[in-house]
Amino acid sequence: MVDPIPVSGAPSALASQADADEAWMRHAFALADRAEREFDEIPVGAVLVGGDGRVLGEGWNRNIADHDPSAHAEIVALRQAGAAIGNHRLVGSTLYVTLEPCAMCAMAMIHARVARLVYGAPDPKTGACGGVFDLVADPRHNHRLQVRGGVLGEEAGLRLRNYFRAKRGRPPL
Repeated sequence: MVDPIPVSGAPSALASQADADEAWMRHAFALADRAEREFDEIPVGAVLVGGDGRVLGEGWNRNIADHDPSAHAEIVALRQAGAAIGNHRLVGSTLYVTLEPCAMCAMAMIHARVARLVYGAPDPKTGACGGVFDLVADPRHNHRLQVRGGVLGEEAGLRLRNYFRAKRGRPPL
């Protein structure tokens, strides 16, 4: 289970949707920073917010630390949320993630009935929410979710590029 961080910067109910999306994305950035700082994981963070504005679950990449190829930030957040509410259905929730989800994470969101996805940087190699694939828009699924990509996307992408540059001994951009 992930230790939650305080939600001091959580958006108020009076904030516009765009402002709320940016505030929650910054919360996801803090989780991504934790992945890199504490676990030397690829810095991807995710926070799942209920329709009432409460944090249901949050996570960061834990593949290496947990020896689990499925421990992507999104999956960690979805698992935590399901345990917290005692249900595998996360109806009405919004998932904020710093990187466009892969196929595994996209399908998990569909199965969980997540209402909305907001992501930062597109993933040109494995993005499955409008990038390389668009699994969430496939009409054959019995659930659809709204997708908003590119929220603080340049900052999200720069964070990832700098992580990989550091791994290769190159200076940050």
